[in-house]
Amino acid sequence: MNPLNNHRHSLILGIVIAVVLALLIGGSQFNQLGLARWFHIVAGVFWIGLLYYFNVAQTPALTAAAADKGGPGGAGITKYVAPRALFWFRWAALLTWLGGAWLLGSSFLSAFSFGAIADPAGHTGYYLRTIGTGAWLGTIMLLNVWGIIWPNQKKILGIVAATDEQKAAARKAAGMASRINFVLSIPMIMCMAGATHGLPFMGR
Repeated sequence: MNPLNNHRHSLILGIVIAVVLALLIGGSQFNQLGLARWFHIVAGVFWIGLLYYFNVAQTPALTAAAADKGGPGGAGITKYVAPRALFWFRWAALLTWLGGAWLLGSSFLSAFSFGAIADPAGHTGYYLRTIGTGAWLGTIMLLNVWGIIWPNQKKILGIVAATDEQKAAARKAAGMASRINFVLSIPMIMCMAGATHGLPFMGR
């Protein structure tokens, strides 16, 4: 069986190749922090990649399809594409957040309190403010996914019963929460990378 013929098998193959390369390059010594970072980044790419797809491709395409009275419409997207994309989207969001919590480890409470709680790992000041800001933005985005976007998408996609009026309200709520996440993702990524690699305007 060719693993490239199935997206799940391809994902597993990529993970296996990464593990083999890590062993070849770095040796057999286990690095929990490195594993947590890798997990967090891969899950985050899934999440934010799909967030950007929804905002710059799928939503505008559905709007254009609805306006094109002689076209094929958006039924194919809502029936076949959206449910699959939303499955990966919502679970990637959760796994990204859990991966971030794992990566923060003992610094979790210190980061979320911006250093008001002493960090057992010894981080102070700039790092805790920056990573804490990114962590809070990511948390808000996660709550939007599970508390607003997904419950309303279930109405839109017909997974739960809803009237036409309820579906219209659900589209507005889900669309706004998704757009807010789209906006927040940009400073979130800046803070996540900036905590250790420097903010673009700080010279660190």
